[in-house]
Amino acid sequence: MVKSKDVVLTGKQKAAILLIALGPDVSAQVYKYLTDEEIERLSLEISSVKKVDPNVKEDIIEQFHQIVVAQDYISQGGIGYAKTVLEKAFGKQEASNIINRLTSSLQVRPFDFARKADPQQLLNYIQGEHPQTIALVLSYLDSEQAGQILSALPQEMQADVAKRIATMDSTSPEIINQVEQVLERNLSSTITEDYTQTGGIQAVVDVLNEVDRSTEKTILDALETQEPELVDEIKKRMFIFEDIVILDNRAIQRVIREVDDEDLRLALKVSSEEVKNLIFSNMSQRMVETFKEEMEYMGPVRLLDVEEAQTRIVSTIRKLEDIGEIVIARGGGDDIIV
Repeated sequence: MVKSKDVVLTGKQKAAILLIALGPDVSAQVYKYLTDEEIERLSLEISSVKKVDPNVKEDIIEQFHQIVVAQDYISQGGIGYAKTVLEKAFGKQEASNIINRLTSSLQVRPFDFARKADPQQLLNYIQGEHPQTIALVLSYLDSEQAGQILSALPQEMQADVAKRIATMDSTSPEIINQVEQVLERNLSSTITEDYTQTGGIQAVVDVLNEVDRSTEKTILDALETQEPELVDEIKKRMFIFEDIVILDNRAIQRVIREVDDEDLRLALKVSSEEVKNLIFSNMSQRMVETFKEEMEYMGPVRLLDVEEAQTRIVSTIRKLEDIGEIVIARGGGDDIIV
């Protein structure tokens, strides 16, 4: 029999006992959120449990409940808020124990407190900082939020900040902590927490997808002279073939007229049904029948050929947007058609 005073249980043992206590139906639902390796390890642990002292079981259920409550408090107002509420409910020592148990398994990301902040408010606090500091903060924010802030920065700073986000690799925890503490002190009275993203090329792509077209063009044009390879990589990721579903029917028809039929057939070969239906709905019935027939006759094709065809179509779409022939919906206001 496992007794609470006889042994110190590992986290895996506690998880096994908790699932046993919750019963097979609930445990089966929990398993859906685990990896195969986690399921294997946990199942092995469960199978090794012979008998559990009722007091141990109750202690583990109570610990789990406390952690769930603490996580709920964190989602409402952060670690500080959670600690204050838990101290009132359980006392300082027990609150500290709960937070320690929680943070040992929960990795709280930098700048979590800023995720729900108003972009204008954040802008007021960071616009006077060094571009590297601004890039660091933006790389951890929601892409829509970061896009609004990037759009509002002076034009001469936008490309520099975007470049720094894209080329950001790793930053010293001490520096992140210093910047985070300063910003949190300034915003602590109005901002709650949530989870965020990190830097890198995809981060700047996500941000640029949320800015208006003129801001995007200003940034990419400025970067083109400094980092042409970086701009190429950004452009490749900003609009992929499957994103064609965000175009309106008039734009789709313009793209169909502009691209090579062979490229379109190749591109559609492995595309989703949503994309195929959208393309076919903007063709004449005769053209649809011809396309489907020729796609069937094509037989197996190399994935590389499909990807190259899709890349050429995407390039055409971007060119059509550049000359104002079509509009790609994005976060900024200059894409609204009235």
